Amino acid sequence: MDEFEQQVRQYQDRIYGFACYFLKDDTAAKDVTQDVFIKYWENYDDIDQDRAMGWLLRVTRNACIDVLRKRKTRRKSVTVDSENLDRAESPQPSPHAETEASDFDDHLNRALDEVDEPYRSVVVLREIQNMKYKEIAETLDMPMNTVKVYIHRGRKKLRKQLAEVLDHETA
Repeated sequence: MDEFEQQVRQYQDRIYGFACYFLKDDTAAKDVTQDVFIKYWENYDDIDQDRAMGWLLRVTRNACIDVLRKRKTRRKSVTVDSENLDRAESPQPSPHAETEASDFDDHLNRALDEVDEPYRSVVVLREIQNMKYKEIAETLDMPMNTVKVYIHRGRKKLRKQLAEVLDHETA
């Protein structure tokens, strides 16, 4: 197996997962992931391989934003199909636990949809993709202090949106 194929296998799940969280659409996330790796192949010789993950996530984020823009121009509102999101499952979860996890995922996704960019990307990279601050700074080409501020503000906005979604749900 050549080096490029090995890196694709290493990074594909993370790229796909990020696209899924961003787009809330399994098919679109697969398309974006494929497009990102085509761009990676085309630019492979010019990319510093120590920073490949950051480059890939930056290209993925931009591709996802492009997809969302195209959706908005085709129709005024973007519908969320949270059923297509991959969810981590335990070997045998109880029906009650499954329902609670599904409800929370739905609430979280609705709240995340209301958080503006770049806060949403930063929060997803930190809290869902478990990236370190330095990795996020490199990925989004931002100073470290800006990343810290955006994460703080993004978390605050997400908490506010979650509270609104949950309040709306119980009303």
